[in-house]
Amino acid sequence: MSARAIAAVDLGAESGRVFVGRFDGARIELTEVHRFPNGARAADGRLRWDMGYLWTQVRDGLAKAGPVDSVGVDTWGLDFGLLDGTGELTGDPVSHRDPRTRGVLAEAARRTSRERLYEATGTQLLEINTVYQLYAGQHAGELTGARLLLMLPDLFHRLLSGSAVAEYTAVSTTGAYDMARGEWATGLLDELGIPTEILPEVMDAGTDLGPLRPGLGDPRTRVIAPASHDTASAVVGVPFADPAAGYVSSGTWSLVGVETGGAVVTEEARRANITNEGGAYETIRLLRNCMGLWLLQECRRQWAHEGHEHPYGDLVRVAAEAPGGVSVVNPDHPDFVQPGDMPARIRDYCRRTGQPVPDGVAATVRCVLDSLAFGYRATFEDLEAVTGRPVPAVHIVGGGSRNGLLNRLTADVCDRPVVTGPVEATALGNVLVQLVTLGELAGLDQAREVVRAGEPTQVIEPAGDGRWADLYGRYRTWAAADLAAVGAGEPAR
Repeated sequence: MSARAIAAVDLGAESGRVFVGRFDGARIELTEVHRFPNGARAADGRLRWDMGYLWTQVRDGLAKAGPVDSVGVDTWGLDFGLLDGTGELTGDPVSHRDPRTRGVLAEAARRTSRERLYEATGTQLLEINTVYQLYAGQHAGELTGARLLLMLPDLFHRLLSGSAVAEYTAVSTTGAYDMARGEWATGLLDELGIPTEILPEVMDAGTDLGPLRPGLGDPRTRVIAPASHDTASAVVGVPFADPAAGYVSSGTWSLVGVETGGAVVTEEARRANITNEGGAYETIRLLRNCMGLWLLQECRRQWAHEGHEHPYGDLVRVAAEAPGGVSVVNPDHPDFVQPGDMPARIRDYCRRTGQPVPDGVAATVRCVLDSLAFGYRATFEDLEAVTGRPVPAVHIVGGGSRNGLLNRLTADVCDRPVVTGPVEATALGNVLVQLVTLGELAGLDQAREVVRAGEPTQVIEPAGDGRWADLYGRYRTWAAADLAAVGAGEPAR
C-alpha cells in the first residue's frame, strides 16, 4: 500500500483551513497548512460570502500543501450560488443568516402546509433552509437569469475541476430534496413557485470529479468530492464503538444526531422537528440542527465592539467559576439566528421567561453553555422517541470538543457518558472519503478503524446528581411554546 498525501479544504462560517493528511497504511497524520478568517459581509443589501476572497484562500492553501494525490472541499450547508448562462455567478452567495427569510417558512406553509413541507423532504423546518432562501429570492426577482444552482462546496469543486454537479450530503441540507426517494422534491418546488430547471445532477460522496484544472497544480491530482457537508464529513470521523451512540458535531452550529440506515419520515419525526440528512456510504444522519457556539461567538463579538476582548479560553474559565443552572435560553429561538447584540437578546429572553437575568460576562457565558447542554438533551430524548432505540453514549467532535466545561455539562445534563474527540473530525472525515475513493480503504467501517487506532479520545462519565430536572422541565415548556409559535407564523416569545 503506497503512502498518500490528501488535501482537505474545510471552510467554516468563522474560519477556513486547508489540511494535508498523510496516510501510511494504518494512521493519518493531519497537518494544517493554511488558516484564514471568514465571515459574511453586507453587500448590495444582502449578507454575502466573498467568493473571490475564499477562492484566493483555497488556492493559497493548495500551494502551501505541495504535491497531493487528491483534494476535496467541505463547507457548511444551506448556502448556494447561482450561475448564469455564461457560467458566471449572478452574485456572491447570500448567507443563510441574511434576514430575507424571516417569516418565509410561515408563508410557504400557508401556500401548502407544514405537513407537506416535511413529508416531501424529511427535512427539519428551519427558516434558513435553502428552499426558503429560494422562495424569498424568487419573490425578490433574484433568480432571474439563473441557469444552474450549486451548493457552496460544489462551487469550489467546479473551480477546481470544471465539473458542475452537486454532492449528495450538501444537497440533503436544502429542504428541497426528497430524502426518502433520493431525488429533488420537484413537486413541492412547483407548488412553491420555485424553478426546478436550475437544479443540478446529484452525485454520491466520494465521486471522482476529474483532475485539477490547468494552472492549479499537478495535473495528476484528482478532485474528489468528499462528504462535502462539513457535518457529514465529521460523522465519518466519529470513532463509534457502539453504532447506537449519538454524536454532537460541535462548532458554530451543533449538529446533534444518530446514524441510521434509512430516512425516518414520520409524523412523530415531523412534530419533533427532526431532520434526515445524507451521510456517506448510504447512511442517514438523523439529527436536529441546534444553535451551537454561534451564541458565544456573537457575545464575544459584541463585547469586542464595546472595547473588551475576551479569548475563548478565558470565557470558558470564568463561566466554570459561575454558578450553573441559574438561567437558560432556548438556543434555537429565532431571535438568536442573526448577527447582533447577543448578550442583550439573552437578557431579554431570560426576562420574558421570568428567570434571573444574567449579569456580566461570566453569567452570560454560563447561561449559553448550560442552554446548549439542555438543547442536546432535548434532542437525544426526541431521537430516542422517534427511533424507538436508546442513545447510550454521546460522541462530541469538532472544535467545540475542546470546551471542557460544555463537555462536562453535556455528560451531566444528558446523563450519558461523553466521548470527546477527534477535534479535527471534519478534515479527517474529508480525507478518509478521498482515501476510500483512491482504493486505500475498503469503506466506512475500515475508515473508522483508522480513527479509533490513531485519534486520542477522553471519556467523561455523568455525575448523576439529578439537579437539572426542574429547570430542564421549564426549558422544555419554553422551547415547545417557541416552536408552536413559529409553526403558527407568530412571533416566538
